[in-house]
This record gives sequence, C-alpha cells and structure tokens, in this order.
Amino acid sequence: MSDEGEQAQKQPKGSRPWRLALLAIVLATGLATLYWFDVRQRLSGTQHEMASRLRAAETTAREASTTARAAQDSLLASQSRIAALEARVAESQSQQLALEALYSDLTRNRDEWQLAEIEQVLAIASQQLQLAGNVRAALLALQLAEARLARTDRPQFVPIKRALTRDIDRLKALPAIDMPAMSMRLDSLVAGVDALPLAFEERGERPAAAKDAAVAAERGFWARLGAEVWGELRQLVVVRQMNAPEPPLLPPTQAYFLRENLRLRLLNARLSLLARDEAGYREDLRATQAWIRRYFDPRSKLTADALGQLKGLASASVSFEMPTISESLDAVRGYKSRRERAPG
Repeated sequence: MSDEGEQAQKQPKGSRPWRLALLAIVLATGLATLYWFDVRQRLSGTQHEMASRLRAAETTAREASTTARAAQDSLLASQSRIAALEARVAESQSQQLALEALYSDLTRNRDEWQLAEIEQVLAIASQQLQLAGNVRAALLALQLAEARLARTDRPQFVPIKRALTRDIDRLKALPAIDMPAMSMRLDSLVAGVDALPLAFEERGERPAAAKDAAVAAERGFWARLGAEVWGELRQLVVVRQMNAPEPPLLPPTQAYFLRENLRLRLLNARLSLLARDEAGYREDLRATQAWIRRYFDPRSKLTADALGQLKGLASASVSFEMPTISESLDAVRGYKSRRERAPG
C-alpha cells in the first residue's frame, strides 16, 4: 500500500485532470450514444406511427373520396328527382287550379239548379194555396225547401231560410181546416146523389103481383086471366102507412131534375169553399140538407150518412184570410237575379 501511494505521489500532478476530462468525454459519449439510440428508436416509432397514420389518412381520404363521389352521385340523383318533383308539383298546381275552377262552376250550377227547383216548388205551392186553399201542400213545399237549403249550409242562403221560416210560421198559425179533404167529401157526396133513395117512388109492378102472375101462368088460361084482373083491381086502391108528413110524389122526370139540382148545389158549395165564401157555402149546404130531408128516405143509411157529412161540413168555418208565400218566392228570385248580375 505504501508502494502504491508512493507511486501515486510520484505521478505527475497534471495527468489527473486529463483523466477526468477523458472520463467525462467517455461518459458524455456514452450518454450521447444512449440518447442517440433513444432518439433513433423514438424517431423510428414516430416514423412507423406516421406511416400508419399516413396509411390510415390515405384510406380515410380514399373512403372520403368514394363517399364524396357517392354523395355527388346521390346529389345529382336528388337534384334530378327534385326537378321531376317540381315538374309534378307544377303540374299538380295547374290541375288543382283547373279542378278549383271546375268545382266553382259545378257549385255555381248546382246552386242554380237547386234554387230553380225550389222556386218551381214554391210557385206551384203558391198557386195551390191561392186557387185551392191547399195549406198542407204549401206547408210541405216550404218545409222541403227549408230542408234542402239546410243541407247545403251556405251562409248566402240565410235570408232565404229566414223568409221560409216566417212563411212556415204564418201557415202554421192558420185555423186547422183541411180544405182538400172537405172538397173531396163534397165530391163524394156529388157522386153519391144518384144512389140516394127517394122517400116516395112510383113503382111499376109489385113483386107479389108478378109472383101471382107466374103462378097463374102455370095453372092455365082462365087462371091467368083471373090473376091479371085481380092484379088490376088491387092496383086501383093502394093503402100505405105514413108516420111522417106526406112526402111529395115525384114522377121520374122531376126526380131526375131534383137529383141534378142537388148535385149543382153541392158543386156550388165546393166552389164557395175554394173561394172562401162562407155565406154562399153555408147557404148551399143548408138548402142541400133541406132537400134531402124532404125528398129522400130518412130511414136509409145512405141518406143518414149524407146528412151527417153535410152537418160536419157546415160546422167548419172557411172565412179567414189566406196568407201568401210571396216572401219566400221573392227571396229566391232576388237571390237568383243578384247572382246572375254578379261578374264571373
């Protein structure tokens, strides 16, 4: 140990820094080499990563290019479809405009047809109301027109509906008299005049005398002669039991004129009914009842039925002012005239 120490001491003092420098250089070189290897490895990893990223980017770019081409193709197809759709929309719009114009024309024509039909119905009902006093027919016509206008539900028909409602209320406020039924009852009485039996009719040969003549014809000449003589003798004197004042004896010609006059009275009563002439109507019915009671058989069912019908007809009052439905007619005609004057 002493020898080494001595040798160390013997060495020159200036070699120690060089050794330290060399050691530092070696260390620095080693560290640099290690750092270089580390950097190289990192660069290699980075290069590999960059290469992979570049490959991925290229793949993504190719995919993006493919997607872009597909999107462009889809865009072109969409543009062509949009152009076709726009053409169809334009065609549909033109068709819609044509359909709207056609619908407007159809609606206008339908309204005109409906109003013309309602006007015709109301005109006929007005004639029936004024000429025949047929309140029921006029009321049915007004209600029919009101129902048809209610189904359309158009605001321009409101004034017509109001006029119809007012005319319906006026007709409903009338007395409950069925003039058509009363006229038909008078017609049936006119038709049944010929069937009414007279209270005292001249008859030709009695049934008993005819029976005796038939029996005598079977017995022989003398018996037949005796029966005829006996029949003539029996017809010279006729005994009848009268429980009422004696009715007049009418020959066939007068009976014919009686029935004709009775028929004329009933026809006059019907005319007075339609004209709402209560005085003439009651006078004709009174005269008809008096003639039937005097000249016709009161025990007959036909006579009793005729008198009952005449009594029921005479109890009705026909003298009232018949209203008109001119307000509804004027409303319909006024609307039609305004529609015709309107442009387009």
